[in-house]
Amino acid sequence: MKVMTATEASRSFAAVLDEAERGETIVVTRGGKQIAVIAPAPTAPGRMVKAFLTRSAEKVDADFAADVAAAREVADDEMRTTWPDA
Repeated sequence: MKVMTATEASRSFAAVLDEAERGETIVVTRGGKQIAVIAPAPTAPGRMVKAFLTRSAEKVDADFAADVAAAREVADDEMRTTWPDA
């Protein structure tokens, strides 16, 4: 984890974003106090949702399962591209 002042972060913001993209977490301070954390964005939310639903399948009641199936049938292609990895 890298620590930098707000001034340093503002002067080299593109580089800070590049570091976050590479997996680095950057703590930004002002006056010696932590004010922000810049971290890599979470990835694969569709995969995580799908994994959760798969793990929880035995606990889901029949009505919910039917609602999910119906929702999937009416979802258009645009909605499906929101989480293309699902």
